[in-house]
Amino acid sequence: MRLRRARTALCALAVTAALALTGHAAPAAAAPPPPAPDASLGAAFARAAAVHDVPRDLLVAVGYGETRLDGHAGLPSQDNGYGVMHLVSNSERRTLERAARLTGASVAELRRDTGANIDGAAAVLRALADEAGLDAADRDRVDAWYPVAARYGAPGSKTAGRLYADAVYDVLGEGVRARVAGGEQVTVAPREVRPRRGPYARTRPGASLGQAGDYPSALWNPAYSGNYAAGRGSAITTVVVHVTQGSYAGSISWFQNPDAQVSAHYVVRSSDGQITQSVRESDTAWHARSANPYSVGVEHEGYVSDPAWFTDAMYRSSAALTRHLTAKYGIPRDRAHIVGHNEVPGNDHTDPGPRWDWAYYMSLVRGDDGAGGTPFPTWGTDVSVRQQPSQDSARVATLPGPTSVRVACQVRGAPVEYDGYSNDAWSYLPDYGGYVSNLFIDVTDAWLPGVPTC
Repeated sequence: MRLRRARTALCALAVTAALALTGHAAPAAAAPPPPAPDASLGAAFARAAAVHDVPRDLLVAVGYGETRLDGHAGLPSQDNGYGVMHLVSNSERRTLERAARLTGASVAELRRDTGANIDGAAAVLRALADEAGLDAADRDRVDAWYPVAARYGAPGSKTAGRLYADAVYDVLGEGVRARVAGGEQVTVAPREVRPRRGPYARTRPGASLGQAGDYPSALWNPAYSGNYAAGRGSAITTVVVHVTQGSYAGSISWFQNPDAQVSAHYVVRSSDGQITQSVRESDTAWHARSANPYSVGVEHEGYVSDPAWFTDAMYRSSAALTRHLTAKYGIPRDRAHIVGHNEVPGNDHTDPGPRWDWAYYMSLVRGDDGAGGTPFPTWGTDVSVRQQPSQDSARVATLPGPTSVRVACQVRGAPVEYDGYSNDAWSYLPDYGGYVSNLFIDVTDAWLPGVPTC
């Protein structure tokens, strides 16, 4: 992913807690209990990679591209995928069931147990590598796994497969430094990638509709014809904002699945704002029930629970699309006509959720983000947290953030104010047990001597 990260530094108060461990001595004759397995995510990736002879970094990159290494408590994605590695059970992708056959783990265990989920994905990737004819030497070369990654993520479509595998190799090229549940950091060092695309080499990631298309810069990856209705029963008066609950390529692939019975007109990628069109605006996509006849549906890659997916590139690209749509159809640029999926009558969805920054998004749609001040940035989950008052305490992580913002000592829970704009920055920080109580944001990586303390 082409993430242009500006680094920030934060100072924070820390609250430490002592954990008391109690237990009972085993009878003298009893055998000592076996050592507890290493429950860390990093260890699970290393173990699965070694057992199945899959490159560890590739395994992490696949998981990061799918879920940002978040298992979402075993809840399914839009296309019925589960866990950190997004093992899927639908008519087109059955990596969940295949993982169960290959590893002997139950489907229920693969859904909810992160270690089993990672092991199952590694087993599936290895089986796909064997089918692709990768020998032992190939398996040691991460660039040889491109067709395997494509088949793992989007087996039914070469265009979606290329989009999927390209995203995996973008992650490998950029590297990973992700903070996961429990505070552990999982990393992949950046590298030069030269993927061997094999049968995907001549596949375009999506045709352009060109100037005759609905949105000239969008790629065209059409949904299955049975997942939308031809024509319109009403004039277009509304734009509906969605979150995919899955990956960009996975969602495009799902719209192409005859069993999906869902679609959207557009899908926006998190990393760089790339847009794919799946249904023509003159046709009725099935995305928002009662609003389908009079709306255009715009999906955004990611998950409602994790605002790290809502990048500035995504906001700006989506806002440009919505600005285009409102101009084209004479739609007022207000919240009565640009709505969330959860705001459409008769819908039971929660997207885009409370962490979607409507104020910032609407300022971009209106085109007034440069008036009256600098637009406030959005925040990810890779946070730089330092314990106050020690100025040399270890950095826990880093946060992609603004390029020219300094905000001193804000109180937890209160809106962070900057130059006439505000943002609930706290909701974008990961949960480190609630110890981050105040923050100082600056544009540099290093601790700044003499900055205001919290």
